[in-house]
Parts: sequence; C-alpha cells; structure tokens
Amino acid sequence: MTLANLDVDNFRCIADAHMEFAGTCNVIVGSNGSGKTSVLEAIFLLGSGHSFRCHRTDTLIREGTDSFQVVGKVEGPSGQEVLGVQGSADAKEFRIHGRTVRSAAELALQLPVQAIDPEVHRLIEDGPIRRRRFLDWGVFHVEPRFHDAWRRYHKALRQRNAAFRSTAQPRAHRIWDQEIIEQGDQIAAFRDSYLEGLHPFVFEVSRRLLGEEVVIEHQRGWRRNQGLAEALAGAEARDMVRAGTSVGPHRADLVLKIAGVPVRDRISRGQQKILACVLILAQQLYRASTSTLPACLLLDDPAAELDVDNLRILLNLITEIPAQLIITALSTEALNCLPKFRLFHVEHGRECFT
Repeated sequence: MTLANLDVDNFRCIADAHMEFAGTCNVIVGSNGSGKTSVLEAIFLLGSGHSFRCHRTDTLIREGTDSFQVVGKVEGPSGQEVLGVQGSADAKEFRIHGRTVRSAAELALQLPVQAIDPEVHRLIEDGPIRRRRFLDWGVFHVEPRFHDAWRRYHKALRQRNAAFRSTAQPRAHRIWDQEIIEQGDQIAAFRDSYLEGLHPFVFEVSRRLLGEEVVIEHQRGWRRNQGLAEALAGAEARDMVRAGTSVGPHRADLVLKIAGVPVRDRISRGQQKILACVLILAQQLYRASTSTLPACLLLDDPAAELDVDNLRILLNLITEIPAQLIITALSTEALNCLPKFRLFHVEHGRECFT
C-alpha cells in the first residue's frame, strides 16, 4: 500500500497542509521547528493509530484548538481507501471511508508504516515493550491469524488479572488459564516462525551496516524447557500474591547477540541506532519477500544521526527495499545518493508545496 495524499489540520504546529506523494521516494525539507517531523508523525498515526513520539493525544493538538484531523488516501490493489484519525483531548476516532472502526489494527492493514527517527536507539536501549511491539508488527503483517490470537490472549489476560484482585472467588483466575495457554502457545509459535524467516535478512543487513552478523534470540516469556501450562501452574502462588500474571507471551523479549554476546549494554548510542536500523530494514525486506504490496517507511532527518559513510550505506540499502519512502532533511545535499524523488518544502507548519 502507498500513501497517495495527506491532509492535516491542527496537528502539532501544522494549521493545515496538503501533500500529494509519489509512490516511490519523497523528501520533505525545512528548517528546524518547521513541522517536518510532524508530517511524518501524522502519517505514522494514520497507519498505526498512535504517535511514534508520545502516547498522549492532547499533545498532538495544535495550540489554541481543541481537536486535530488527519486524512489520507491509500492506493491498494482494489483501488483507493480513505483513512482518517480525529483526536480531541481525551479520545481518538479511527475511520475508513467515513466508517468508524474500533481497532487501529484495521488502519495498519491498510497502511503498513514504520519510522526511523532520532529515538530509534530506544528499540535496543529500552525495556522489552518496544521490542515486542517491533516483533508483533512484523508477525501481524505476515501471519493473518496472529491478531485474533493476540486479541483473545490479552482479553483473557485482563480477566485473569482482574480475578486475582477479587476476594469473592479466590481461584476464579483459573477459569481463564486454558484460553491463555491455547492463545499464548499460538502467539509464541507465530513469533518463532516469524523470527526464523527474519534471520537471513538480519544477517545480510547487519553485515552491510555493522560489518558483523547479528543473531536474534526469542525469549518467550517463560522457560524454554517448560510448556506454558506448566509455567502458569508454577507461578500461580506468586501471581496470587502480586495480583498479576508473571509468565506468558506478554513478558517476551528479544535478545540481540554479536559473536554470541548480548549487545544491549555493550555498544555505544550510535551503534544502538545503527542496530535498530538493521532490525527495521531487515523487517521491511522480509515483509517485501512475502507481499507484493509495499509498506511505507519514514525516515526523520537521518543525516543528523549518522556520519557520512553510514548515511550513504543506509540510504543505498533503503533504496533497495520496495517501499514508499518519505524522508525529512534540512536540505537535499546529504541525500544526493537517492534516486529521483518528489521534493516538498515545509514552512512554519502552515503550508507545503513542491
């Protein structure tokens, strides 16, 4: 899927903007604070239901207004789909062709989007939540059954945890164990299968960007030598005390290794950023190998984050991925290795022109 055009109203510093994108490569230039990143953020919101910069909806609303709206037309095999997100201080509403949809997953199916931004190193540096989100984005887009298993698992997990907090029936949490076991085993199996397919792409991209081969290990959220049923039973007493489920795929993580050594605490911030880029680009390449529909890849001012050599390698790699690219920069000088692109200028968050 590719984003054909975008309309943004009262989002961040943008009063109103309209952009018509090329299906291949697009570059948005402007000074710092002009609204370049806000355009990428609006696109990411349209394809995921949330921002890559924050989780509070009220911070997305332009000062002096009480709501924002982002609308985009997406080109797909069956024609155009119109996606929309409207937000106020305490709520967001998602629409497809004017019809309100309950889940952001429906947006994600229409516009698969990922971002490489200045905070991309947090994929490596932060706790497991970001790595699970990264992993599940990939599984979601190659395994049609994954989302239903994920939704059912998390519904059962919420009910089980609520039962721990209830004093009326001390063992009521066990009602949800079978659903958690069935869906949790499926989720772990889907993730394992996905990582098996992802590994060759991680090897290749890490060799080119890092000069070394990266291995990803999946920690399921319980011991490898146990089944989930056994792990739940073994943790029951502890979970009752803590009023929460301590084992399962919601506790999963990815461990990244180079030469057999975990890298998280052993590499610099700059290397963390390059490693995070490795994962995202490998994921894009894997998805492209399984689908004829391109995804949308956003890059926020990569020239500010990487030295000249690494930037050149990164951009050369990116141009090999069959994805729609939307890149921001202070100027086009550092992007001269890109193929032909459509150029946009953003000024004061008010208007865009080519």
